[in-house]
Amino acid sequence: MDGNTPSSSSSSPAAEGSHPGWMSVCVCACVFLILCPLALLRAAANLTQLCAMMKARWITHTAHRKRSWLSFLRSAASASAAQVFSCSLGAAVSDLRRAPACCRPLPVLRATEDHTVLIRTDLLHPGKVPVPFPCPEERRDRWDDTHVKMPCSQHNLFPVDPTTLQSRWDLINKALSVSFSSSHDVQDAILKYNASHAKHWSFTALHSYCTGLQEAESAQLFNDLLPSMARLALRASSLFTQPIPLLTAQRCGSITLSQDQVSCLLANAFFCTFPRRNSRRTEFSNYPDINFSRLFEGSSRAKQEKLKTLLCYFERVTKRRPDGLLTYTRQSLQSLPSWSSSEQQFSRLHISSSGTIEEQGHGMLQVDFANRFVGGGVTGSGLVQEEIRFLINPELIAARLFTEALEDNECLIITGAEQFSRYSGYANTYRWAGNHDDQTPRDEWLRRHTEIVAIDALQYRSFLQQFQPDCLRRELNKAFCGFVRPGTPAECMSAVATGNWGCGVFGGDTRLKAVLQMMAAAEAGRDLMYFTFGDVDLLRDVHRIHTLFTHTQATVGSVFSLLLEYYECVCKKTGRGKPEETLYSFLTERLDR
Repeated sequence: MDGNTPSSSSSSPAAEGSHPGWMSVCVCACVFLILCPLALLRAAANLTQLCAMMKARWITHTAHRKRSWLSFLRSAASASAAQVFSCSLGAAVSDLRRAPACCRPLPVLRATEDHTVLIRTDLLHPGKVPVPFPCPEERRDRWDDTHVKMPCSQHNLFPVDPTTLQSRWDLINKALSVSFSSSHDVQDAILKYNASHAKHWSFTALHSYCTGLQEAESAQLFNDLLPSMARLALRASSLFTQPIPLLTAQRCGSITLSQDQVSCLLANAFFCTFPRRNSRRTEFSNYPDINFSRLFEGSSRAKQEKLKTLLCYFERVTKRRPDGLLTYTRQSLQSLPSWSSSEQQFSRLHISSSGTIEEQGHGMLQVDFANRFVGGGVTGSGLVQEEIRFLINPELIAARLFTEALEDNECLIITGAEQFSRYSGYANTYRWAGNHDDQTPRDEWLRRHTEIVAIDALQYRSFLQQFQPDCLRRELNKAFCGFVRPGTPAECMSAVATGNWGCGVFGGDTRLKAVLQMMAAAEAGRDLMYFTFGDVDLLRDVHRIHTLFTHTQATVGSVFSLLLEYYECVCKKTGRGKPEETLYSFLTERLDR
């Protein structure tokens, strides 16, 4: 029994302790069995939530990628459209010559038989207003058919009664020396020395412009600007101490004036003081209008914008007298090329669908798509390429005072005209857009390196008329006259900045005019920078045909012969309208043989 006692005593505690341990296991097992399904359900819920979240993320990621791709496509399309709109082809712009880099030194400025200089060249210094020549004490006055009849001339008289003549300049001085409080005061002043026109001159546009001004703007106009303009006009007797010659037809001649003198001429034009220039029945019937009477009539928005642009100029020149010079040159060519025998090959071409002649064509010979009466309708209702250029560079308007209508072998070259205004739009959408600060450098004669050439194209009654041999020769001769500078080496001449010359209302075909200008530029020894003004199809076509000319080594003469052939074989067989075979397809087929 004793041997079994320890065993029984040792087993007893174990038996006592094993019951609560077993119970713990059972409890845990029960809890596990109860909670496990709940945990599985929770895990399943989490898994479902996780899947939903992953799906949402995937959808978001896919949508983002889709949006990114669409955005990329849109950006690419926009970039492509922008590239097309601002497309340029041909020679690099940097390869084209510009002034002043290509210019040779100028000779000393002096008057000659064909060049009238109205300032003292010995007192010409940068930053100083040029002095008129000769001095006022030696003033010379002319009243004849070869000089401008100035308002300040002692011969500018009008009859007071059948036996008495009075100085018209004295009357102008008196009328413009009064104060202005409204546009009607301006009208009354102008009509005091233009009494015969009182019944048919209208000042509606001037009245409309002034009515639309704010109070401060109106006060500035009538208290400051208009009196300053009147004083500027009345300085004519001291600024013009020698007569201004007329640039008459078939005679080469140049006139160099100071910008200060030009501003005085334009102030007199504004106040309509120039005698013998208000009727087509005078000795000046073959000259453009110069007095601004037609600018003041009508009620169109265009006239308001014209007045804004011109008054911007007058505000600038009355606040600070300009100190440069300008030269107006009439060039008449008596010897013209034989186009059918020309061996000249085509020069370089850069063509762009964006940009403007005056901005991107800086330093180049800039073409004015002119009327034979230079300036066209700038003082009337016209508002296309030429008129806009004359508005933003108002010193061009002075040429209308002394330039007779251009003939077929003539052009007008203006060197030194400053741009005073910015603009937007064209024709009816034209708007003055504020002052322009012209930073164009000056040459040795203190002229801006801005050379503008006025060449007038023919106006056609029908599309086919322009392909007639006489019309082709006339347009080639006109463009050549504008581009050539006899005696000047090709390397000293800038490129020509031009575009759709003679098209639009004149009825010219853009593709023909482009070829004619290429031919004239090549014959004159100049490169060409051509603006299509947004027409991308024209850009591609012109570039393609120019590339064909250069690759086939076509000459100006051979292309002229093809133009004659196109007229004989295609145009003459076309009854009316446009030929089925285009000029460029005809040229391509002939040159690709």
